[in-house]
Amino acid sequence: MANVKFVSASRVYAKDAPPAVSALDLDIKDGEFMVLVGPSGSGKTTALRMLAGLEPLDGGRVEIGEKDVTFVPPKDRDIAMVFQNYALYPSKTVAENMGFALKMRGVHKDERARRVREAARLLDLDDKLLDRKPKALSGGQRQRVAMGRAIVREPRVFLMDEPLSNLDAKLRVQTRSQIAELQRRLGITTVYVTHDQVEAMTMGNRVAVLSQGKLQQVATPRELYDNPVNQFVAGFIGSPAMNLRTVALADGGVRLAGKVLPLPPAIRTEAEQAGLSEIVIGMRPEHLHVTGTDASAELNGSGEVTGEVILVEELGADALLHVRLPEGGDQLVARAEGRKGPVPGQKVTLHVQPDDVFAFHPQTGARLAG
Repeated sequence: MANVKFVSASRVYAKDAPPAVSALDLDIKDGEFMVLVGPSGSGKTTALRMLAGLEPLDGGRVEIGEKDVTFVPPKDRDIAMVFQNYALYPSKTVAENMGFALKMRGVHKDERARRVREAARLLDLDDKLLDRKPKALSGGQRQRVAMGRAIVREPRVFLMDEPLSNLDAKLRVQTRSQIAELQRRLGITTVYVTHDQVEAMTMGNRVAVLSQGKLQQVATPRELYDNPVNQFVAGFIGSPAMNLRTVALADGGVRLAGKVLPLPPAIRTEAEQAGLSEIVIGMRPEHLHVTGTDASAELNGSGEVTGEVILVEELGADALLHVRLPEGGDQLVARAEGRKGPVPGQKVTLHVQPDDVFAFHPQTGARLAG
C-alpha cells in the first residue's frame, strides 16, 4: 500500500487551449478511498491517466509511496486499473482473464490459481463462472471479473475509471456498495473517477471536486454538502441540486418574489463590505419547508415566499415540488412529504431558516461568510 500525491501536476493538450489539468495539488492517504468527481471535461480522467502513467505531465510531479514516478513507465508503478469498458479478452476464460497479468510477470501457475480463487471468493464469483468466456456473463459479472483482475495483482494502488457506467441503475447501487466494502476490507489506496455525484458521496472517504481542470474542494462527503467553498461545489453536490438565484440585497436580507428573506448578519456584513448590491443565494430543497398559505407563522424566524405548485415528482416516501413564484415566473424545487404532499395547482408557502441559506459572490462564486 502507499500514499499518492499530485504536486502542481498539469496537463496541456494544445498550446492555445486551457490546461486539461491545472496545477493539481492533492494528497491521498495510504489506504484511502479517494473519489475524483466533476462534469465532462473537468479533468478527472486525465488526472487518473497521469497517475497511471498513460498521460505525460507538462508540469509538476506525481508521487506513489513517497517516490517520484513522473517518468516511471506504467508497468513499473505497481498499480492496477479498472476501465470503463472492462477491457476483457473475449477469447479467454474468466480465470485466464483474471490471471493474465500474473502470467505475463512469470508468476507460477499454482500461485496464479490461488490468487484467482481468492479474488473470486472475495467477489462472490461462483467457481463455475471461472471457466466461462466474458460473452456468457452479465454486465455485473464482467465488472467483477475486471475487479478481480486488478485484485490478483496485489498492487499498491487501485485506479478505477467510471467502472459502473455500463450497468443499469439497480445494479449500480448494488455494485457501488460492494466495491466500497471490498476496498475497506483490502485496505488498498484507491482513486476512483466518476461524473455521478451520488456515487461519489456514497463511496469515498474523501471527494475531490474538479471543474475545468482545477481542483475546487477536497473534503469528506458531509463536509462538501454542508460547507461548499464556492457556488460550483454547492450546485454540483446534492441531488436534487441546490436552488441558486441571483437576488438584490435588502434591509435585513435579500429580496425574492416580492418578499425579504432574512440572512445571517455575517453574510450581510461581508456583502456590504465588498460593495455588492446583488448576491447569489442557495437553498437546498430539503431546507424549504412547505406549508399552506394560511400557516405562514408556523416556523418562527424563517423567511417565506409563496407560489404555485406546477409539477410534483413522486419519489415514494417523499416528493419534489416545482413551485412557480409570482414575480418573473421563477421556480424553486422543494422536498415534501410524498403521501400527503400538495398537488399541482395548489398554492403553498415555502419557509427557509436564515442559517440554511448559502450565499456566494456573484462574480467570483466564492462563498460569503462560509
